[in-house]
Amino acid sequence: GERLGGATPKQFCALQGRPLVSYAVRAMERISWISDIIVVVSPENIETMKTIIEKYGHKRVTVVEGGITRHRSIFNGLKVFAENEFSSHLLQKPEVVIIHDAVRPFVEEDIVSKVVMAAKEHGAAGAIRPLVSTVIASAADGCLDHSLERARYRASEMPQAFLFDIIYEAYQQCTDYDLDYGTECLHLALKYCKTNAKLVEGTADLWKVTYKRDLYAAESIIKENLSQQVCVITNGKETLAQVAFLLPESLKSQMKVEAITIPLRKNDSRLQNIISGQCYNFVCVNDKRCAIQDAQELVDTLEKSNTPLLCPVVLISVHLDISENNSFSIGMEDLTTIKKFARETKKKNILVYGLLIQYK
Repeated sequence: GERLGGATPKQFCALQGRPLVSYAVRAMERISWISDIIVVVSPENIETMKTIIEKYGHKRVTVVEGGITRHRSIFNGLKVFAENEFSSHLLQKPEVVIIHDAVRPFVEEDIVSKVVMAAKEHGAAGAIRPLVSTVIASAADGCLDHSLERARYRASEMPQAFLFDIIYEAYQQCTDYDLDYGTECLHLALKYCKTNAKLVEGTADLWKVTYKRDLYAAESIIKENLSQQVCVITNGKETLAQVAFLLPESLKSQMKVEAITIPLRKNDSRLQNIISGQCYNFVCVNDKRCAIQDAQELVDTLEKSNTPLLCPVVLISVHLDISENNSFSIGMEDLTTIKKFARETKKKNILVYGLLIQYK
C-alpha cells in the first residue's frame, strides 16, 4: 500500500463508511458455490479483520496470518487446507482454489465462473486485460533500449484459479527468491508444475485500488450502482392502483424498477429475490393511517434475509391519506412516529424517510 499513502492499509480504507476489503469478501460471499473464504492479513491487522467480519455479518470466512510478501501470504492461505498449524482445524481441501485481491471490490460471478471452469480444464487460469500503455525497457544509461509490441501482451489481473494440488505443489517447491520477490501466481504454476494457464478475457471492472484517486473512483461506482435500482411496493388496494402504475413508469427512464404488489406480512419470494440481488432503494406506498407498519415489515424482512448491507438502505414510506377528517395535528403525530422509527433503523444502516400526502 505504499503507493496509496496514508497510515491506513488500503484494504481497510472506507468506501461509503465500509472497509474496502468488506466489499471484496461480499463479492465472493454472493457466489453460493464458493465453500470457504480465506482472508490473509498481516499479524497486526488480524483483530481488525475479525471485527470487520463480525460487524458486517460475513459468513464462511477464516482469517489467516499473512507473511512478509504476497507469495508467502498466499502460501499461508493455502496451508489452511493442508497443515494444522495454520488453523484450529483443517478445512476441506477444494478441487479448485481462487486467488483474489482484497482491493478489487467489483468482481462479478460471471468472470469468477469462467476462470474456475478454465482452471478445472487446464490446471490454472487467470483474468487478463489489454495493455493501456506501451511497455518499454531502458538501458543502463537511462535511454530507451527497446519497446514491446503492445498487441502481443496483456495485463495480468485477478481473479486467478488453480487446481489446488497444482498451486500447492508449486508453492512447496518455490525458492526463497520467488517467495520474496515474485508476484505472478500463474508463473509459479508454469515454472514448478509445467502447467500452462488458460488466459480469460476479463471485464473493465477488474481494476484494483492502487492510488488515492482510485478510492474516489471506487466510491463513485458504488454510489452509481446504488442509484440504479428501486423496488416499489404497494398492497394491491384499488385506491393505490394508479400510484402503483404511474410511479414505476415515471422512474423507468432513470433506473431499473421492480414493482411488486404484495402485503408485506406475507413471505413473498419475489421480494426475497430482489433483496438478495442487492437492491438498496425501496418505496412503500400505502393508504393506512400511519405508514410505520409496512415500513417495519420491510425492515424485519431485510434483517431476516441475513443479507449483509454493504451500503445504507433507503426506504421511503409514502402514506396516502384519503380520510375525510385528516388534520394538521394528526399529520404531526404521524411525523413524530416516523422520526422516532427512523432514528432506530438508522442504527441498522437503514435510512427511513416518510412522505405524507393528504387529499380529499
